[in-house]
Amino acid sequence: MTQILEVRGARRVFKTPEGGTVAALDGVDLDVGQNEFVTLLGPSGCGKTTLLRSISGFEQLDSGALMLEGKDIGRMPAFRRPVNTVFQSYALFSHMTVERNVAYSLEVAGASKQEQKILAGEALEMVGLSGTGSRMPSQLSGGQRQRVALARAIVARPKLLLLDEPLSALDRRLRQKMQIELKALQSELGIAFVFVTHDQEEALTMSDRIVVMRGGQIEQCGAPRDIFRKPRTKFVAEFIGDTNLFETTIECVHGGRILALTREGTKIWLSEETKLAKGDAATVVIRPTDLQVQDAHSSCGFRGKITRVIYLGTDLHYYVQPAVGGQELLVVSRTDGSRRAPGDEVTLTYRPERAHVVEDC
Repeated sequence: MTQILEVRGARRVFKTPEGGTVAALDGVDLDVGQNEFVTLLGPSGCGKTTLLRSISGFEQLDSGALMLEGKDIGRMPAFRRPVNTVFQSYALFSHMTVERNVAYSLEVAGASKQEQKILAGEALEMVGLSGTGSRMPSQLSGGQRQRVALARAIVARPKLLLLDEPLSALDRRLRQKMQIELKALQSELGIAFVFVTHDQEEALTMSDRIVVMRGGQIEQCGAPRDIFRKPRTKFVAEFIGDTNLFETTIECVHGGRILALTREGTKIWLSEETKLAKGDAATVVIRPTDLQVQDAHSSCGFRGKITRVIYLGTDLHYYVQPAVGGQELLVVSRTDGSRRAPGDEVTLTYRPERAHVVEDC
């Protein structure tokens, strides 16, 4: 894949009120391909917004390089960089009509009024707002204002579009709808998107690649399925979706199967693809959706007692306390009409290939 953006050794340090310093970016390397949707994901303070602002030119790196289509843009002022940013707050001009908001960058660039009108109309049509050009921003809903901000950002067809948590102010139903529409728009435009969010669902829904950040560094980068199914560290495993973590020691390797034991004595079978030897410490991840609640005993499973049942419409959340002790486990199951209740003794089963070993850090 041809790279449109290359970030090398990006470092940005801020002073703290106490007189110290904190590295918001600490040696970040990142590539973004043409027509790729890349999401920067992580908790508050991880550096994702600082990285986005550095690419846009609103922050200057202390060291490192930013290359856009092979051209160094690290010291280029923000208004000269061929990128646009969509902000969380929309940042629309309240005294301008929707059409003038969208066409503003074209006006500044010296485009004719006819060209402004045509291109603004096309951009509004792309985001599903045809016929709203004469309205004022105050006459639109929150979702419509967000679409206007998108139209304004894409009207000049930038090389790269940066989006800083643009859906966070929307209600859940509208946010989910906009996730699908935003991904479709990106594919239609054929330009790269770099999207910042702390919402794991957004990242998994829209991204070609997810970049999980922590403490100013990249913790893991990969396709959504790989990030979810094969987290590299405990941090990624716990940050992306619900999970059950087991601290284990490898007990034996026999017949292509590996047996791990928790301190309490819970047995966890791992697949032969896991390269471990007897005595090794291993942190094992089993996703709640990979556990099944059964009544009968199984050699690949463990007994426990249901402590809580939470009904969530299509899903049931079972909380199960293992019989041998240790942490309470979460099981997510499709609503199936079962009458299991707190106090019921059950067996939790799983497929060994779904038990994933992460780095112990």
